[in-house]
Amino acid sequence: MTLREIPGTDVRVSRLGLGTVKFGRNQGVKYPRPFDLPTDAEIHHLLDVAREGGIRFLDTAPAYGTSEERIGGILAERSDEWVVSTKAGEEFHGGDSHFDFSPEGIRASVERSLRRLRRERLDIVLLHSDGNDLDVLHHSGAVETLQSLKSAGKIGAVGISTKTVEGGQAAFALGLDIVMATYNPWHRAEEPVLDAAVAAGRSVFIKKALGSGWMGAEGGLSPEEQVRHAFEFIFAHPGTTAVVVGTANPANLRLNCELATAAEAKNGPVP
Repeated sequence: MTLREIPGTDVRVSRLGLGTVKFGRNQGVKYPRPFDLPTDAEIHHLLDVAREGGIRFLDTAPAYGTSEERIGGILAERSDEWVVSTKAGEEFHGGDSHFDFSPEGIRASVERSLRRLRRERLDIVLLHSDGNDLDVLHHSGAVETLQSLKSAGKIGAVGISTKTVEGGQAAFALGLDIVMATYNPWHRAEEPVLDAAVAAGRSVFIKKALGSGWMGAEGGLSPEEQVRHAFEFIFAHPGTTAVVVGTANPANLRLNCELATAAEAKNGPVP
């Protein structure tokens, strides 16, 4: 599996990233089945499997419960290096999400993530949109705050996890490095965001590549065939920088690595 550079930064991510919601939160999630949080030993094993499969990129967020804190503690025990993407603007506590995109809120979130992840610099920080993408981008002061923190050396690359096409397009117009967008064979509405990334020379991280476990019915395809189909479809678009898929199941993670690597190879070298 190759690494791809975020243009204009010194950050490089593997084409498949491991999402870590399941490291720290199992309440208020939309997965098909309930699950227990993994132990530290189980997370170490997952990271070993990920490394063996070529993954060097973890995705977390304050809204993922204890995920940031657990990752910070566990990576401190390991000698291998990881690129970690986190977010700002959303927290989850008391069973509900709470949003704060004010400059003060974003700065406090970044400082807290630095402490939790035990790092002097955050590789990537994305705004965790509440769905009002344009308001967050244009009226909250969050973009300017992230760009200031990047200029100060506290962040390597900045962006937003969006929920609308208009938000993704506006993010590139404002000079953000990355948009995280939903894109898979069963949800193609946000393809214009990937097209905009190609035109702007920017990066897109794909979320919900496998529909958060709710994959569509693809003419009787087996689950493995559906995953293969999803990766091949997503990597076929030149706007795809990386695909983030979360799992706490080592067998599923190993399969994801194999199929993502095969899909990347099938679609040829990155432009």
